[in-house]
Amino acid sequence: MPAARFLVGGRVQGVFYRASTREQALALGLLGHARNLPDGRVEVVAEGSAAALDALERWLWQGPPAAQVDAVERTELPEQAPGGFRIG
Repeated sequence: MPAARFLVGGRVQGVFYRASTREQALALGLLGHARNLPDGRVEVVAEGSAAALDALERWLWQGPPAAQVDAVERTELPEQAPGGFRIG
């Protein structure tokens, strides 16, 4: 299955971005994780169908209501098989 890593910049920490991303990813049938990075960005690694990854990427640009997303960088990854969708 395709997998991708997204680095999301802007006001994305302390605004329920990770938890909202988890809900969205699970609704899309994706596996992976979302975690805060020390530089203020959020890292999202997801695995699933190409269409679901594209839908998640579109959602990441919006995020939850309190977020202000300035950038989303996508890198394709080899299959991850992480099991579930975690936030950290």
